[in-house]
Amino acid sequence: MHRHGKKYRGASERRQIGTPYEAKKAIDIVKSMAFAKFDETVEVAIRLGVDPRHADQVVRGTVVLPAGTGKTMRVLVIAVGPKAQEATDAGADFVGTEYLAKIKEGWLDFDVLIATPDQMGQLGQLGRVLGPRGLMPNPKAGTVTFDVTKAVKESKGGKIEFRVDKGGNVHAPIGKISFTPEQLQTNFSALMDTIMRAKPSAAKGVYIRNVALSSSMGPGVTVDTTPYR
Repeated sequence: MHRHGKKYRGASERRQIGTPYEAKKAIDIVKSMAFAKFDETVEVAIRLGVDPRHADQVVRGTVVLPAGTGKTMRVLVIAVGPKAQEATDAGADFVGTEYLAKIKEGWLDFDVLIATPDQMGQLGQLGRVLGPRGLMPNPKAGTVTFDVTKAVKESKGGKIEFRVDKGGNVHAPIGKISFTPEQLQTNFSALMDTIMRAKPSAAKGVYIRNVALSSSMGPGVTVDTTPYR
């Protein structure tokens, strides 16, 4: 059996296990329970009433968190000519097709990869490296596009991707412990609204089954899902 440390156990006493809290209260409790020496990420785990084995029940998408993620995103853009210049002007950290060779050699010092559609052919051979890390550009995520300016600015400004896993769960960050409760609440609401809009028409029964908030190291707090029914 996994034994938690004294700090974790002390933090756990600040919430009732299994008791659902209104989102605002849950955020306050998560903030009060954080004990790590670093600025922990605040994460949401959502259990959905979908069967991801069926293609028409896969829930995925993106959301721009209004208060940002609290993380500085390093953006790489694979583009040429005017589009490469556009990426540089928009604030991309790395721009150019020469980075494809660097990725082949094992370089992965970036958080988001954006590519123009004409460059995707070259990226196909890097699927084994980029795919498992969630770095492969995707039109649905807005990372395969000729609108490079928008893609770079959104990635820098708090855009996150979410995708349901095999167990029907979505995990997503909504900021840092150092955020104000209002910032976390705004980001949480934006994520939940987007998840609600992404409900597949094929999903039957209760869609939002369970929601829990936690910090990177802290215990989970159950959120009342009544508003999402």
